Amino acid sequence: MKILLFGKGGQVGWELQRSLAPLGELVCLGSDSLDLCGNLADLHGMTQTIRTVAPNVIVNAAAYTAVDKAESEPEQAALVNAGAPAVMAEEARRLDALLVHYSTDYVFAGDGVQAWRESDPTGPLGVYGKTKLDGELAISRAACRHLIFRTSWVYGLHGGNFVKTMLRLALERDKLSVINDQIGAPTGAELLADVTAHAIRIARQRPELDGAYHLAAAGETSWYGYAAYIIETARQAGLPVKVAAESILPIASSEYPTPAVRPKNSRLDTRKLQIAFDLHLPHWQTGVGRMLAEMFENR
Repeated sequence: MKILLFGKGGQVGWELQRSLAPLGELVCLGSDSLDLCGNLADLHGMTQTIRTVAPNVIVNAAAYTAVDKAESEPEQAALVNAGAPAVMAEEARRLDALLVHYSTDYVFAGDGVQAWRESDPTGPLGVYGKTKLDGELAISRAACRHLIFRTSWVYGLHGGNFVKTMLRLALERDKLSVINDQIGAPTGAELLADVTAHAIRIARQRPELDGAYHLAAAGETSWYGYAAYIIETARQAGLPVKVAAESILPIASSEYPTPAVRPKNSRLDTRKLQIAFDLHLPHWQTGVGRMLAEMFENR
């Protein structure tokens, strides 16, 4: 089996290089790759790359993820998040290849308190969510073999993320204010990559499993609860944390305005995925705790 991976340098792409390697020949590309085009903004170059490699599986771990910047760059966000997946889907159909693509809870309106199911109506609040939804729809229209994994609050040892930001601020500041009315499940890039490899092995033999799935760690928290867990874990590990627990202050989203509106309800119902692929998804604290332990060992 030959696998073509786009987005090798991102949080998820970095872990996919590890998890996909045992499955077959793996060609990994980033936006700066030289011999082959891994730049999703270059649709022609990407098309030629897919035709040259002729993979059995295409994995797209690249995206335009600057949520706020997307509000002022809608064309660029649409090119990468919708145009590129459309090209991949057409080429996957031509090759009879399986396309694996990652999407987001931002395709939903983010209201209510119930975990979103795959069949729930979508209603993105901003450009980023709309372009990610358009990418999903383009894949569906192409009628290629595909797995779409919607996820949320992704973190990883490689690359920048909320965990690393909170650790840095906790060592620098006496007080922190963190949003407490957005709820979701921090989901590790490592978990996403491992589940992807598992799903590819099964789905390749079972076309009836094609479709969209929600993939996130178990449990839920707010950004405030997430930050408090990170900082307390660091404190217990002996790091010179400056901010006291009582100085981590919960605030409403309205107190921290951003160009793009964030969904308040990022909960994802993962039962469809767990049943289809016989999986158990660990609690979010398990993955975050493990990554923190690795980070502390390397300090």
